[in-house]
Amino acid sequence: MTKTKERAEDTRPLVYQCRLPLSMRTVNHHADLLRRRLKAIRSRWRILPPGRIAVIVLAVLRHDQRLADMAGGNNVSESTVRRWRDELIALLAAQAPRLDRALKKVAKRGGEVVLIDGTRIPPPSAAPERPTGGTTPANTTITACTSSP
Repeated sequence: MTKTKERAEDTRPLVYQCRLPLSMRTVNHHADLLRRRLKAIRSRWRILPPGRIAVIVLAVLRHDQRLADMAGGNNVSESTVRRWRDELIALLAAQAPRLDRALKKVAKRGGEVVLIDGTRIPPPSAAPERPTGGTTPANTTITACTSSP
């Protein structure tokens, strides 16, 4: 009895390719975050290297690729891609500045924060006063993104 590795009835797996314009700096940054996380939790291995995981997650996030499509093309399960996506989002969120610290920084410069939907967040009232005698910088306006599920 011989074993064949061909699929039944001569079917071929479908592969969907798209161009993902990413810089090496972006991919390396995300891969480094994953490498640090793996060292911190003392994980011995993952099914794919951190660089490939980063590219898969960025394709899911940036081009809205379906999890099942990305999983099937890389021989991993859909739940694995979902877990990688959630893990990388959590790692990126941990690096983001907290809102209260960002507001204090803007208030120190004498600016205001305006969200994309037009909501104005006033600076905290406990902001330290600027020393007099110097030129006051122009008002700084930060535009923040809001997402709706």
